[in-house]
Amino acid sequence: MADFTQEEKEFFMAEALREAQLSLQKEEIPIGCIIVKDGRIIGRGHNAREELNQAIMHAEIMAINEANQTKASWRLLDCTLFVTIEPCVMCSGAISLARISQVIYGAANQKFGAAGSLYNILTDERLNHRVEVESGILEKECAKMMQDFFRQRRKNN
Repeated sequence: MADFTQEEKEFFMAEALREAQLSLQKEEIPIGCIIVKDGRIIGRGHNAREELNQAIMHAEIMAINEANQTKASWRLLDCTLFVTIEPCVMCSGAISLARISQVIYGAANQKFGAAGSLYNILTDERLNHRVEVESGILEKECAKMMQDFFRQRRKNN
């Protein structure tokens, strides 16, 4: 398990926020994700459901796919996933199946969160793989990006 300093956590979450910005530019829900192994980013992703017309194209799924290619393995042992918003049920399942060791997220997702808000999939002792979870890194920045997006969306509708 990687032991990041607070400064490193904030640096990597800022990278995830850059990914979220890519979604925002495409009028997608602004969630960004990166995967880190040995201090190096090996996968990046951002929401692209509308752009690609694929329901599963969440930031975490895109980052996992890229990290799998980078590592030439489906197993992402000793990797840390940084994501701006708490993973949903689908993404939490994919994170667990990829054997990612640690998830660090910015803001909670009260409507879909599966890493503490609604469900605890990543830490469920009934499953064969558990993930260390930490939240609250750059929480205000992550939450604000989402709040601003939905505020603007409501205003446009």
